Amino acid sequence: MNYKIDNLQYCNWSREVFEINRDAGLDAVHVTIVYHEDYDELLVETKKWEKLFKENSDLIFLGKTFKDIEKANSESKTAIFFGFQNCSPIEDDINLVEKVHQLGCRFMQLTYNNQSLLATGCYEKIDSGVTNFGKEAIREMNRVGIVIDMSHSAEKSTFEAIELSEKPIAITHSNPSFWHDVKRNKSNELLKTLGESKGMLGLSLYPHHLKNNSNCSLESFCEMAARTAEIMNVRNIGIGSDLCLKQPDSVVEWMRNGTWSKSKNYGEGSKDKSGFPKQPKWFEDARGFKNLEKGLNKVGFSEDEVNGILGNNWFNFYKNI
Repeated sequence: MNYKIDNLQYCNWSREVFEINRDAGLDAVHVTIVYHEDYDELLVETKKWEKLFKENSDLIFLGKTFKDIEKANSESKTAIFFGFQNCSPIEDDINLVEKVHQLGCRFMQLTYNNQSLLATGCYEKIDSGVTNFGKEAIREMNRVGIVIDMSHSAEKSTFEAIELSEKPIAITHSNPSFWHDVKRNKSNELLKTLGESKGMLGLSLYPHHLKNNSNCSLESFCEMAARTAEIMNVRNIGIGSDLCLKQPDSVVEWMRNGTWSKSKNYGEGSKDKSGFPKQPKWFEDARGFKNLEKGLNKVGFSEDEVNGILGNNWFNFYKNI
């Protein structure tokens, strides 16, 4: 059985978006439901999703384990897996790790760009690594079954998270820095260590993470994937598109600043990146998986390897952890 999985989307959720994901044949999507929300605000977000699940039950349902991916495939639906791009919902309370898991959380970043109570983000000047609370949180996340996600984390913190975690971690949406050298992308050494630890890398289609941004070519992206497979095992590579379909530009400011800043900190390198960038024409939404399949075949990946990158590798990761 071959599965298609996009392991990171942050869309303005609607029936239209769910239909696009079904047209793309996606069996599972890891969705961001938190950026800067605290626990009480998380409860509001889960209520919104309860309504979405009820109104679109013919298209989506809440996923909790790999078996739900199998179920989605057999029922021609998309399993939705909840994830946090920050650790804010657990506040400073270790007991909330188990509670957010009970609410459906299956992925949680230790930090989003900045220093958090758990680790250091990629935009901080000094990377002090995983904190004492972070070490406890990793242990508890391993216990209850939440994947440690280091997509927006700094390098030392990420190495330490890999070492501290008893289970493989994930970088759900990022690219190698050898291809496009920005703070959010990852070094060869880090990717090699991630692969050796059986962790997963989700290649991002967000233009700020791409060489030539919105003008990135399919060929360039797929050649990058091939070079990445020389650094880390191809079985540890998937897709985490970071699609933000139908989102208004004002959401970018919320993503960057949350409630911690009154100034406009756009990140991603410069202040001319204040709004959402245009997606490359070959990946305007998840239906671009068809183009990825063609492009990955063209650069020399085998059929099994292509199927792995487009979903089977994420499926096996879910299953093994």
